[in-house]
Amino acid sequence: MGFLSWILFGLLAGILAKIIMPGKDGGGFIVTAFLGIAGAFLGGWLGSFFGLGSTGNFSVGSLLTAVVGALVLLFIYNKIKN
Repeated sequence: MGFLSWILFGLLAGILAKIIMPGKDGGGFIVTAFLGIAGAFLGGWLGSFFGLGSTGNFSVGSLLTAVVGALVLLFIYNKIKN
């Protein structure tokens, strides 16, 4: 996938992560979007490193690793923020 595709994929991952882990976040949609994008890159990189997904194409494994990456970043953000 190209860079723009990963950004859009990250937005989707951020939205799914927010649905899975709801709560009152200080940043709202903008922070969730950035965390989703960063989580998609982090999850995609770690997933390809461990063989759970790939950064080259869209797959269920790639989506799951991107969402998990976004969840981890959202959790860390919430702990730091509070």
